[in-house]
Amino acid sequence: MSTVAVVTTFNPDLSVLREQLGRTVPQVKQLIVVDNGSVAADSIRALVEEFAKTRWLSLGENRGLGYAHNVGIQQALERGAGSVLILDQDTLPEPDMVSVLAETLVSSNGPDSRVAAVGARYVGVQSSHPSFFVQFRRFRFKKCFCTECGVRQVIPADVLISSGALFSARALREIGTMDEGLFIDHIDTEWFLRAHHRGWRSYGVCDAVMRHSLGERTFRVWLGRWRYLPIHKPFRYYYIYRNSVLLYRRSYPTIRWKQTDVLRLLMMFVMFALFAGDRVENLKMMCRGIADGFRDRDGRLDAAR
Repeated sequence: MSTVAVVTTFNPDLSVLREQLGRTVPQVKQLIVVDNGSVAADSIRALVEEFAKTRWLSLGENRGLGYAHNVGIQQALERGAGSVLILDQDTLPEPDMVSVLAETLVSSNGPDSRVAAVGARYVGVQSSHPSFFVQFRRFRFKKCFCTECGVRQVIPADVLISSGALFSARALREIGTMDEGLFIDHIDTEWFLRAHHRGWRSYGVCDAVMRHSLGERTFRVWLGRWRYLPIHKPFRYYYIYRNSVLLYRRSYPTIRWKQTDVLRLLMMFVMFALFAGDRVENLKMMCRGIADGFRDRDGRLDAAR
């Protein structure tokens, strides 16, 4: 299976991007970098062009993560990719990550199988704590850690984070690409909710490993055990809350996901609107996001409205 990687960039750390390209290029047929209006776009382009099998695409402005993903995905499909790997600019794959994912995707997709994507497990850059794969349950996410479930395991997952996920080209053509209107958050959630509604499945692959950053900092909190929650800049909470409300109003997200996500937003409200350092601005962005979600507004946050 030929794999094309799509990396989206927006003001990246060039040293991290260089390491990522060095790790990823040997594992794929081609790597496409889609830049979302970075200030140092010329420097990013020069870095990308140092590597073979790469293609640089500049959007000229920040059109959102979903739009950038779709530009890269379309380019990959036009180049005959059998699968498309999505990577954030700070994701660092292990040397065999792509081959492990590709082998799993091929072996899982028989003539009658409908596996949309498989995803790597990550180790957080900030906390060094391993990730888990998620299954939706009533009022909770069931978390399956590879360290608990055993390695060499493929775990059914109701949603995967887009970075480190290998998407079947057939699934992308049948299900469609990403929802550009969400702009930045819940893009992966929406796609997998749509995929599962149409009868496709997705899996987490314990032997496929990457290092990945989920937020600027982490918040350590006791919730039955110590947990590390990513802390984002205030504007991100606008998109998280707005896009959740937008998805609640659609027909295909499951009741279990909606129930659990409401509880997640309540927990985030308590943690980041009441106790975090930027709590006033966080609260403002959360409330604005909820209001715009009920107004059915999508796209980029406009400071003037």
